[in-house]
This record gives sequence, structure tokens and C-alpha cells, in this order.
Amino acid sequence: MFIVLQACDPRLAALFVPVRPAAGHYDVCAVPDPIEAVAERGWTIDRLEPLDAFGAAGSYDRSRVSRLYGGLRPQVAHGWRQRGSRFESITLISPYPDPTLSHLERGTLQIRWTP
Repeated sequence: MFIVLQACDPRLAALFVPVRPAAGHYDVCAVPDPIEAVAERGWTIDRLEPLDAFGAAGSYDRSRVSRLYGGLRPQVAHGWRQRGSRFESITLISPYPDPTLSHLERGTLQIRWTP
């Protein structure tokens, strides 16, 4: 298990997760490490189209994100973690947009949902 420093950013959360989730809580954090170092053992890392990676739940400008990635397909991993009696759903995306959607950041974006 890796110990990863992360910086949770409410500006990224405002873009990529529901404003008022019907259940649970979201955290959106950026880590400087590559996705291979952040993904749990056994998680599959795929390359997806940007809009598939970020989904439809957030308020982000879809055309701007598509243009930002150009022909690049971000790496994406999905998985579940159990921490004590608590479960977390994790989505990892690398590279990821900065909060202004003006450039891509190295490292990995971690979107964590806790029911």
C-alpha cells in the first residue's frame, strides 16, 4: 500500500461531481503520482475518451474538456476500497484538467464517493 499525498480541491469537485448527490459524499483530490502508483493492486487501467472518463454527473464544459484533451485519451481506473466498516468507490483519471480547464495536469485525479 502506497502513502500518497493528496490535495483536495473544491474547484475540481464543483466541475466533476454532482452538486447535490442523492446519497453519500464526494471528495475530489489531486495527487502528483502516476496512476500506476495510485491504483490498488488488481485494478485495471484503461484509456477512455475524456467524456467517458468524467461522465455526465458534473457541470464541466464538455466541449472544452474534449478540446483540451485533443486526441489524447486519459488513463482511468475504477475500484472499491473498504476502510473498516466504510466502503469507498474510487475513480482515478490521469492526466486531468486544471480547475480553469485551460491545461492538463500531470499526476492523478482521485474522485472518491463514500455512501
